[in-house]
Amino acid sequence: MGKEKSKYCTCLYYSANALSRIMTKISDDEFAITGLSSSYAFLLMIVNENPGVQPTEISHQMQLTPSTVTRLIEKMEYRNYLERKTVGRTTEVYPTKQAKELHPKIQKAWANLYNRYSTVLGKEFSKQLTADIYKATQVL
Repeated sequence: MGKEKSKYCTCLYYSANALSRIMTKISDDEFAITGLSSSYAFLLMIVNENPGVQPTEISHQMQLTPSTVTRLIEKMEYRNYLERKTVGRTTEVYPTKQAKELHPKIQKAWANLYNRYSTVLGKEFSKQLTADIYKATQVL
């Protein structure tokens, strides 16, 4: 892609989606060292850091619908990274030994991701952009 301006660059929808596609590509490149896509890696980070977390909390943290989180958990359960336990009326999600062993690699990939985009954008701009985007997601 060239660096010429698109006539759609003033549209938030267009710009946000363009940024999302670029960040997904960079993120999946960095998380490749884990053998997982970035979505699965973030799921494992949440569960590794909060054993027994409920799917609704995962949904909130990842800003995904409950049905999407359920599908992610099921796939990671099938791959022996997670296990679900029913406690009363709630479901709790726990990491397996395999997930815990992968955690340092996931953390490294996350650090690499931050370093990669903040090197290009600059640390201060990266922090401000992240804060602004997150604020917009909360308001919208």
